[in-house]
Amino acid sequence: LFEVLKESDAETFLLDSKKIRATDGGWLVFDITATSNHWVLNPQQNMGLQLSVETTDGRSINMKSAGIIGRNGPQSKQPFLVAFFKASEVLLRSVRATGSKRKNVLPAANIEHTDEQRQACKKHELYVSFRDLGWQDWIIAPEGYAAFYCDGECSFPLNAHMNATNHAIVQTLVHLMFPDNVPKPCCAPTKLNAISVLYFDDSSNVILKKYRNMVVRSCGCH
Repeated sequence: LFEVLKESDAETFLLDSKKIRATDGGWLVFDITATSNHWVLNPQQNMGLQLSVETTDGRSINMKSAGIIGRNGPQSKQPFLVAFFKASEVLLRSVRATGSKRKNVLPAANIEHTDEQRQACKKHELYVSFRDLGWQDWIIAPEGYAAFYCDGECSFPLNAHMNATNHAIVQTLVHLMFPDNVPKPCCAPTKLNAISVLYFDDSSNVILKKYRNMVVRSCGCH
């Protein structure tokens, strides 16, 4: 990954590099801290970033042929830049290309998601039969109920429909930087409803009781 220093003569400066295999999947994370700090102080010198891909023997190849998705890909796989600032006011502007020859300019890049990452966290159908659980002898009614369950990936970006907590968002960013040390957030219920159950107690009395947190109403990333 290079910082573009001069647009006119295509002068660049190497910022960071990664070694990847053709079988790898996920996001490529580059450290551009020094450059971003420089741009905050001198925004007029922000000429963008350039990503180039080379084989192990030094041959330059096209990003698309290497399996890397750029800004022309789907919205969920757009390159992005994460920055943390200590300031009362920060002016943000979109990263732009530096000319027709700079179509690969981008703040970061990602490669194809694996199959397990394509199913986002959401609520799934689940009907619980009390007979199947062997509880029909003491539960009078209902015979069962729609319990639902939560399942799916909590991968970046955590969209609004994923009901992600702030902690989950931060954990996702840390996971991108240190995937071997910090796991992704988990898909879990965020809201649950109660159900009423008519059953026999130990003294064979008929009891009607409302049991809390029995039905998944919505799911999210935690």
